[in-house]
Amino acid sequence: MKAYAVKVEDGKEGRDGAPAVGPVYRNVLAKDGFPIVENSVNTSWDVFRDSVEKFPGNKMLGWREIVNKKAGKYVWKTYKQVYDEVLQIGSALRSSGAKPGSRIGIYGVNCPQWIIAMEACNGHSLVCVPLYDTLGPNAVDFIIGHAEIEYVFVQATKLSGLLKNNSQSIKRLKCIVSFSSLTKEQKDDAENLKALVHSWDEFLKMGINQPEELSPPKPLDICTIMYTSGTSGEPKGVVLTHETHAMQVKAIDVFMAQFEDKMVEDDCYLSFLPLAHIMDRINEEYFFHHGASVGYWQGDIEALKDDLVELKPTFFAGVPRVFERIHESAMKKINEVSPLRRKIFNFLYRHKLSMMTAGCKHRQASPLGDLLAFRKIKAGLGGRVRLIISGAAPLRGDIEEFLRVTSCAFVAQGYGLTETCGVSTIACPDEWSMMGTVGVPATFIELRLEEVPEMGYSPFGEPPRGEICFRGKTIFSGYYKNPELTNEVFKDGWFHTGDIGELQPNGVLKVIDRKKNIFKLSQGEYIAVENLEKVYGSPTIIEDIWVYGSSFQSMLVAVVVANEEHTKKWGEGNGHMGSFPELCTLPQLKNHILLELKSAAEKNKLKKFEYIKGIIVETQRFELQPELLTPTMKKKRSHLLKHYQEEIDKLYNTLREGKI
Repeated sequence: MKAYAVKVEDGKEGRDGAPAVGPVYRNVLAKDGFPIVENSVNTSWDVFRDSVEKFPGNKMLGWREIVNKKAGKYVWKTYKQVYDEVLQIGSALRSSGAKPGSRIGIYGVNCPQWIIAMEACNGHSLVCVPLYDTLGPNAVDFIIGHAEIEYVFVQATKLSGLLKNNSQSIKRLKCIVSFSSLTKEQKDDAENLKALVHSWDEFLKMGINQPEELSPPKPLDICTIMYTSGTSGEPKGVVLTHETHAMQVKAIDVFMAQFEDKMVEDDCYLSFLPLAHIMDRINEEYFFHHGASVGYWQGDIEALKDDLVELKPTFFAGVPRVFERIHESAMKKINEVSPLRRKIFNFLYRHKLSMMTAGCKHRQASPLGDLLAFRKIKAGLGGRVRLIISGAAPLRGDIEEFLRVTSCAFVAQGYGLTETCGVSTIACPDEWSMMGTVGVPATFIELRLEEVPEMGYSPFGEPPRGEICFRGKTIFSGYYKNPELTNEVFKDGWFHTGDIGELQPNGVLKVIDRKKNIFKLSQGEYIAVENLEKVYGSPTIIEDIWVYGSSFQSMLVAVVVANEEHTKKWGEGNGHMGSFPELCTLPQLKNHILLELKSAAEKNKLKKFEYIKGIIVETQRFELQPELLTPTMKKKRSHLLKHYQEEIDKLYNTLREGKI
């Protein structure tokens, strides 16, 4: 079997209570040490500046022009035009009082202004701090206060909410810049806040009238503090240096250069994954490095297909939920065609699949199938997509297979965290043996597995399994203002991810579990399950609850242990007679409990992805059932899953079919 990763250091058994650690693996490209790369691009600013010098007239940032309230063609700014605006925005920041090292917040959906503000920060050694509210209702306030932000760029639709906020963290702001123009109401609110508030055009003019010299960063200067979910409920600030960003761009460059489709200036990327997350930011910086273009979506998931068709990107990165939608839409259309055409499609699908599993590359596997059966699916992705990457959570096997066969593009999964500055492992395009895996270590990173004895995972088992650990040139510096947590995740120079991996014989990694009780749904959102169980355990009709979610699903479900006394009271009050077990089988009781759960979610201001969509009603308490709880009454989640797996699978199938 071909090796895609190589062992560069042996593992060792645990001693004196220490866990065993497995061998160290690197990408085969780094088998003799990390590759030597050019030294002229050492910071995130260098990535942009270098491209402006090489490709000044190339299209860089594009957006849909709105004509008669409808999205029209994409319009573009060149690298030189963007650079000029970056100089003006940077000068305006400096003349407003920002100094190298100042924290600058950016709050809004992906758009050219987001990137221009980010590059202005880079050019003056300012620290970019993305703000976003999906981490919780108070996340923006927390980040502004924790990062000591005094200057913030904000999207127009979020500006009014920010100006009306009376929290102490918001009151510390000195300057607020809207991505667009300001309304009279917003100007009035700004006066009450005692902060200087500018429209985008006003800030540009300030920069023109008060130019400031650039203050480029050094490699080890902080580039960004990117906040991500914390198990305690408060976001944690991941500190990433300029060198880390630059090395990640170089790592992708070295890796992608090995494959037949080379990156070219004509390539185009559709940006819709949040720029407040590391995945989209690194993707964009990689495109900037090559003088290629980035087009932004409208901000509406329902209009994403229209954006794809209009932009015609060559590279499409998404989370599993996006690809599930594409699959659902395609299957719906396939099921609507005549039986004969559907039979032909299925025949060509099976033929191409068999050729690809036998080792044939996707372009040679079935040119006839691509022409007759799959070209409409390709057209739905814009018609030019050559590479599709899925990340943030595992992609279901049937979805990955469907995309590999029908998209007429390279398809691969990747794995990474904010702490690894994006991609830490990546599958090789067109390698069928990597189906269902997240590939091999990236170019400048090393991987090993560490024993997790309490879960039965050992790096010396067959197959090797354990906690995924990384070290290398693209690892974060630590958590901002949190040395305790930093020390907790860094041990012996290795970053411990908390994810459980399984290594294949060819050095390819699968992510199979999570060490702590926090997981991702298929759309990439983190769920801190213990906190949710506290919220959802409050209704009196609920005795106990186990909340479950899967990285292959977009919604949460739960097993609810009903309270016998309150269930009987509900039955009497609603005309339902019978024993407690009989009442628990009633659909009406399920609906009542779901309404109670929804009420608890609304009361606690949970996000929509944290709402429970389906339940299994249990009559027997968990502690009365063998092996479901620990002696200290903590839930054994793997045992609970095994116990209720069949019912959970049926529940998810029912939810997908829309029957409840």
